[in-house]
Amino acid sequence: MSGRTRLALCATAATLMASGALLPLVDTSGWIVQAAILLALQSGVGGLARRVPLARPVTVAAQALVSLLLLTLLFAREQALAGVIPGPEVFRHFGVLLETGGDDVGRYAIPAPLTDGIRLMVVGGVLVVGLAVDALAVTFRTAAPAGLPLLALYSVAAGLSEDGAGWLWFLLAAAGYLLLLLAEGRDRLSQWGRVFGGAARPPGRISGGLDADGGATAPVRTGRRIGAVALGVALVVPLALPSLDGGLLDASDGPGGGDGSGGGTISAVNPLVALQDSLNQPEDRQVISYRTNAKNAQDMYLRIVSLDKFDGTTWKTTVRDIEDIPARLPDPQGLSPSVRRTEIQTNISADDRYAQNWLPMPYPASQVRIDGRWRYEPVGRTVVGDRRQTTRGARYSVNSLVVEPTAEQLAAAPAAPSGLAREFTKVPDSLPSMVAATAREVTDGSANDYERAVKLQDWFASDGGFTYNTQVRAGSGPSAIVRFLEQKEGFCVHFSFAMASMARTLGIPARVAVGFTPGSAQSDGTMSVGLRDAHAWPELYFEGVGWTRFEPTPNRGSVPDYTREDTPSDTSDESAVPVPSDSAAPSPTPSQPQDCPRDTRQQGGCTSAMPQLTGGSDDDGPPIGWIVGGSLLALVALVVPLLPMLWRARVRAVRLGGGGRVPAAGGPAVRLEGGGRAAADAATRTLAAWQEVTDSAWDHGIVPNESDTPRKAAARIVRVGSLGPAPAESVHRVAAAVEQVLYAPHPQPAQGLGDDVRRLREGLRASVSRQTRLRATLAPRSAARVVWTASDRWTALTTRWSQWAARRWAALRRPARQGG
Repeated sequence: MSGRTRLALCATAATLMASGALLPLVDTSGWIVQAAILLALQSGVGGLARRVPLARPVTVAAQALVSLLLLTLLFAREQALAGVIPGPEVFRHFGVLLETGGDDVGRYAIPAPLTDGIRLMVVGGVLVVGLAVDALAVTFRTAAPAGLPLLALYSVAAGLSEDGAGWLWFLLAAAGYLLLLLAEGRDRLSQWGRVFGGAARPPGRISGGLDADGGATAPVRTGRRIGAVALGVALVVPLALPSLDGGLLDASDGPGGGDGSGGGTISAVNPLVALQDSLNQPEDRQVISYRTNAKNAQDMYLRIVSLDKFDGTTWKTTVRDIEDIPARLPDPQGLSPSVRRTEIQTNISADDRYAQNWLPMPYPASQVRIDGRWRYEPVGRTVVGDRRQTTRGARYSVNSLVVEPTAEQLAAAPAAPSGLAREFTKVPDSLPSMVAATAREVTDGSANDYERAVKLQDWFASDGGFTYNTQVRAGSGPSAIVRFLEQKEGFCVHFSFAMASMARTLGIPARVAVGFTPGSAQSDGTMSVGLRDAHAWPELYFEGVGWTRFEPTPNRGSVPDYTREDTPSDTSDESAVPVPSDSAAPSPTPSQPQDCPRDTRQQGGCTSAMPQLTGGSDDDGPPIGWIVGGSLLALVALVVPLLPMLWRARVRAVRLGGGGRVPAAGGPAVRLEGGGRAAADAATRTLAAWQEVTDSAWDHGIVPNESDTPRKAAARIVRVGSLGPAPAESVHRVAAAVEQVLYAPHPQPAQGLGDDVRRLREGLRASVSRQTRLRATLAPRSAARVVWTASDRWTALTTRWSQWAARRWAALRRPARQGG
């Protein structure tokens, strides 16, 4: 096995060992197998590219391209050309997945479910780190800096963990880095042949071993120092990073969790600040208590917000304009005066630990009385806090309508307005055809949209054989909906999202509402709403009635009367005036576990229906123009300007290292007629050192003159560069060595030419301005040799092609002439 192959294997192993720190963050570990396979393919492509050989930047670019193709195949093959070639839709899909994954990170507790977004983040992140490690350690042969991306990977995992990454993961990451350093040190030392430790150097002779202060051991010592610093930082950084104690509904009693000493928050749908987590709390915590004069409190769903846009990955809320809360809210859109409604009043008290930007209230509200900075969003009829206003300890009163349509009114509903229907019946192109086909099959024989909606609800709730199962992995994208329809197991997220999606395929405007079920009655006459009462349900639009609630989730909430065959008689509610809650303190009795038990919350449960809002546009994920433009801008701004500097550093290392070839462009030609391999190697090193002298002078503003002899060129470099005695002596020594190679019958090998070139560069840098030094580093003039070399190779290629084509044409014509 070659040294570089061994180094590539160690780089892959180091990346996998460091990525082990991510394992405790998700509830399944299958992703690391995928990451290992992709890393192996990525490393294999790098090995093949280095054997060709390709230029180092081209090798890294080839690995990056293959990695993109692999990620496309794994995460976006439905959007790709031929299942693997990325196009605009692939980048759009990646953007949506990353956005959703970022939301999931703030939504779930540790260990979080392996959603598609989180899986792309961890697998893609490991692949990016693996590419950086392989490029630094194997392609550019600098293993010590490769510890920085490994440290970044470990630090992210440690920072997200509640108590930092465990000692086992730290040891694995450290061992992987040390393994990489040892492999690189072994590879470097092997290039010197057998090492004889302790061998003394005879006077006047070259050492047979390695000097204690020799250049070969310097990279090893540097790697050890960087490794010690990196390991120290890895121990300190996790202590400074915040842990991932945020989630969807946090029942912790302290700012970051605690034992109930007070002062914390219970955070729910909050699009502006980090969400806190309550998925692992040992008991149901009350978040709201209320009194109402409604006749039947079990129909009192407290609605927070609606999810009205399905972007192909999840349902989310469209960002809309907000306004001041009017004294009296307008009538709900589409509600006809002929539909019976009764106005009720509800006095609500939010817990001091419940911090939420959206105001839970009965739907549809007609009047809201609350102090603070609250604004009104008219399309969704929601009230949202402005400038970080939250529900913490809020006391407010809401007048709302109890709308009681009859089945006949819903069945006779005319078509929805075209603008509303167009917006709320959109489904993504990625939605599998099975969803629409199943919707048509379930509703076959229905005479109108109302009958279709009731059949969908009954199919999910009772007739379709669905099972309420909290162990099913959460998800809201097309794949999750299809999996739910096939396996027929899920919770409120799956039922509400699936029914809304199927209704849209049938042309029925639909959205998903998020909030709380009514809670449980208390002995003092109040209703207590706890974390486990979080719920999601579909709302369908019927002209003349407006947005109408349906309940497809079995054993959850209450089925609306207008969807039952035995609708109760037409009786009105009593208009008794409600009594405000006697105490602002939450009731000591938690709500009964009517929905979403704790194991549901641990799996993402109904709380996963809570929306994550963004402050961006209404487009489906990040605009494709932004993605492509940002990628090109990053390429131009970061990679392209560094290419001359990287090429120059590579050429310098080859020339002064003694183990590479002299670049063809611009180098003097020499023919050795004797002396064997050793003499040829010595001549090659001497010419490479001289070419580095002329290129270094060129980089610092001294343009080379090919007509000058080495002695004249050296004198001109000393004069124009204003060099001191030591650099001037070094230049003349290299020039003399070149003249020996070019003109002496038996040239004598010169020693220390690499040190002479380095002293020359130091002298040149000391004699020029800061601007010239910066130009020589970032944009060296001698990088023009790349263009010359490319031009020469292109000319040679076209010449060979022309000659081959001429011979081929002549061979084809020869039989024809013979036959004639």
